[in-house]
Amino acid sequence: MQEEYLLRIKDVCKSFSGVKVLKNVCLNVRAGTVHSLMGENGAGKSTLMKCLFGIYRQDEGQFYLNNEEFNFQDPKNALEHGVSMVHQELNQVVQRTIIDNIWLGRYPVKRIFVDEKKMYDDTKALFERLNIHLDPRTRLDKLSVSQRQMVEIAKAVSYDAKIIVLDEPTSSLTDNEVKKLFDIINVLKTEGVGVVYISHKMEEIFEISDEVTVLRDGNYIGTEKIEDLTMEKIVNMMVGRDLEERFPPKINVPGEVHMTVKNLTTKYPPIIHNVNFELHRGEILGVAGLVGAGRTEMVEALFGARTLRSGEILIDGKKIDNSNPHKAINNHFALLTEERRETGIYPVADITFNSTISNVQAYKNKLGFLVDQKMKDDTDKQIGNMRIKTPNRKELIRSLSGGNQQKVIIGRWLLTNPDILLLDEPTRGIDVGAKFEIYQLIIDLAKRGKSVIMVSSEMPELLGITNRIMVMSNGYVSGIVNTDETTQTEIFNMSAKFLNNNREAEV
Repeated sequence: MQEEYLLRIKDVCKSFSGVKVLKNVCLNVRAGTVHSLMGENGAGKSTLMKCLFGIYRQDEGQFYLNNEEFNFQDPKNALEHGVSMVHQELNQVVQRTIIDNIWLGRYPVKRIFVDEKKMYDDTKALFERLNIHLDPRTRLDKLSVSQRQMVEIAKAVSYDAKIIVLDEPTSSLTDNEVKKLFDIINVLKTEGVGVVYISHKMEEIFEISDEVTVLRDGNYIGTEKIEDLTMEKIVNMMVGRDLEERFPPKINVPGEVHMTVKNLTTKYPPIIHNVNFELHRGEILGVAGLVGAGRTEMVEALFGARTLRSGEILIDGKKIDNSNPHKAINNHFALLTEERRETGIYPVADITFNSTISNVQAYKNKLGFLVDQKMKDDTDKQIGNMRIKTPNRKELIRSLSGGNQQKVIIGRWLLTNPDILLLDEPTRGIDVGAKFEIYQLIIDLAKRGKSVIMVSSEMPELLGITNRIMVMSNGYVSGIVNTDETTQTEIFNMSAKFLNNNREAEV
């Protein structure tokens, strides 16, 4: 019955550049429930939610809130009518305080002045309600990404929203922070809020969802109650086929030592201390650790993006100078960064620019001019090889889904023909089908003799495709283990080894 639904989305269609990305999509959300929206990258999930939130205007179809039809003109209009959305990529004023970010654009006024006390009191009350332990006067640039994510969720709740859309809300959260988020969601459910939850993490879907709707290639595939679903059934609905194995077979065989890292220590906080390890040719070396362990800082130091206090890098026994990224690229290194939007893409440039920017020298003729046709040919080749969903190479990269943006960046680095690939969370925000493709690509590169260092927060991923795992704890290497001989428990114990005792690490 229609009246039992808080939100109804009926037969929504949307096209970009003549390509239909939503085709008669439907979604019904009950009050006090979590309705998960799933599908591969490019399936249309975020586009549908942006139509709901007033960022895009649908070509066809209707939206109903409490059985009243609406079409929000912009996000402000949506927020005023009780629909909030927390985007995967955070849009915040990091130079301002938590209070400013939550009440931006709607400061309470007392006479002619901003009522600072009311903002503070309301923020404290909001945080107490959601069990968030942060000082409202803290500037956002002093917070971790996960804490900033919590602030954004609190902001969405502050609008007294009837519908809250969470787009990949746990992509930057630790397990404990995910639990805290789920506690917040359960509070919202008891208050009658409808939550639309977008995630690629199957374990989360089964833990938090009441119902699941699946999209595939812009089409509505179906809606099921969570108790009627299995992981295999969801994957089949998403990709249109069974994925019998979650990870491809590890057909790469590590060879001789390719890179040796000795006593790598960074100069500025957060600091990594005396990092030592060897990387073999054709090896996939995983890097595990808790948030703040120094994993990202380590790969950035290898790539010359962080200043070293001491240490050296040897390739085939010969010391090299990776004191800046340009030199690292010339030494055949490539770095796929964790924060795709901030440090990975050029959002207002097209796919051709984003694909070829790291390899510009290869496209110059004898006179020093760029050869456009070669750039176009290489871009088209990568679009095909990486199975990037886009109307054409001229599309702005910001219009692609997160997973397709990631594929463009990986393709960009492959055009430089690197020998050592540094991959920082390479499958973050990527669906299960695309993950398998990325895993296969990484293994194939290792089989061809490339050496790969892969940072990941997903333990099954590390255990599934790596040959060895290096564990970091509080800036130190706490151990290196063979993947086939270790367990999640052992890795977790090593991750916590130096959390409270730096002196032990120095021994």
